[in-house]
Amino acid sequence: MNYQKKTVVASVAGLTLEGMDIMFISFAMSMIIADFHLDMATGGMLSSITNLGMLAGGILFGILADKFGRVKIFTYTILLFAIGTALTGMATSIEQVYIYRFIAGLGAGGEYGIGMTLVAEAWPRKKQGRASSYVSIGAQFGVILAALLSALILPVWGWRGLFFIGIVPVIFAFIVRKNLNESPVWLAAKNQTQGAGKQGNMKQLFASPRTAFTTFALAIMATVQIAGYNGLMIWLPSILQQSQGLSVSGSALWTISTAVGMIAGMLVFGQVMDRLGMKRAYGIFLFASAAAVYCYSFAAGAPGVLIGGAIVGFFANGMFAGYGALISRYYPMEIRSTATNTIFNFGRALGGLSPILVGFILQHATVTVAMTYLSILYCISFAAMASLRKTKTELEAEGIQPINKAV
Repeated sequence: MNYQKKTVVASVAGLTLEGMDIMFISFAMSMIIADFHLDMATGGMLSSITNLGMLAGGILFGILADKFGRVKIFTYTILLFAIGTALTGMATSIEQVYIYRFIAGLGAGGEYGIGMTLVAEAWPRKKQGRASSYVSIGAQFGVILAALLSALILPVWGWRGLFFIGIVPVIFAFIVRKNLNESPVWLAAKNQTQGAGKQGNMKQLFASPRTAFTTFALAIMATVQIAGYNGLMIWLPSILQQSQGLSVSGSALWTISTAVGMIAGMLVFGQVMDRLGMKRAYGIFLFASAAAVYCYSFAAGAPGVLIGGAIVGFFANGMFAGYGALISRYYPMEIRSTATNTIFNFGRALGGLSPILVGFILQHATVTVAMTYLSILYCISFAAMASLRKTKTELEAEGIQPINKAV
C-alpha cells in the first residue's frame, strides 16, 4: 500500500473511532442519567463538555503537530481519547464523567485536523477533494459501529461495558505509529531553517487583515456546518414522530435514510470539488442545502419524509467532506494543522449549541420557523464562502506569482 492510501486508511480509521466514541454518549445517555439520578439539563452537559474538550484539544494538538510531526501527535491524540473513553466506564460520580469526557474530547479534537492535514499533504490538489471525502465518511461508519455495539453491549453489560470498548483504539495507535511514516512535506519544511519559529504559531492565522478575514469566514462556514447537522439530527426524529405520526422504528428508518444520503453526498461532493473547484462546489451545495432544508418543512407522508431526509442529508452534510481540503489550502504548511484543528473545532464548539436554539424555536414557534432558521444559516455560510479570495499560498500552489501577500 502506497503512502497516499495509508494516510487515508489511518485517517478514516481514526475518524471512525472518534465518531464511535462521541455516539456512545448518545446511546448511553438515558442509563447514565438514571444511574447518577440526573436531570436532563445536567445530562446534556456531557455533550457540551466533550465539545469544549474538542476545541481545546484541536488548538493544542494542532500546534504540536505543526511543531513536532503529524504522525507522532496523531497517535497521541488517539491514545488520549481511548484512555478518556475507557476511564468514563470507571467513573463513580458525574463529576468524574465530566472530567473523563473532557479528556476524550481533547484527543478527538486533535485527531480530526491532523488526519485531514496528513491527507491534504499526501495527495495532489486535483484529488484532495475526493481523498478528503473518503476520510469524512469514517464519522458515519463510527455512528453505525456505535449503534451496533450499543445494541449488543448495553443490555448485557450496561453503559460502563460500552465505554470499556474505548481501549481498543490503543491497538490502532500502535499500528499507525509502526506503519505510517511522517509527512514528507512536514519533514522537508522542518529541515529548512527559514521555517524555524513559524511552526504552530497561532498568530499567523491573523497575520494580515486578509488572512484574519479568511480565518473568520472559514470559522463561520465550519460553525454553520456543525450547527445545521446537529440541529437536524438531534431534533428531527422526535419532530417527525409528533408531526408525521412516525413510530420509533419509523424515525430510525428516517435516520438511516438520511445517513445514506449523507454518505452519498460526501462522495459526490469530493468529486465535484476536484472537477469544478472549491468555491463552485460549496456554492452549489450551500444553495441547495438552504432550499432543501426549507422545503423539507412541508414534507408529508412516509415517502416524502424518507426521500426528503435523504436529499437534505445529501446536500447539508455532503459538504463536510471538503473542510479538510478547504482549510488546508488557505494556510502554509507551518500552521496547516493548527488552522484546520482550531477553525473546525471552533465550529464544533459553537455550532454544537445549535440544538438549544432549535429547541427554543420549536417550543415557541413552528417547525417551519425552525427550518427557516437553519436555511438562513446556510445562506450566511454561502456569503462567507463567496467572500473567500485566493491567498498567496493558493496562487503559489497553482504556479502563479502573486503581486500582493493576499489577492
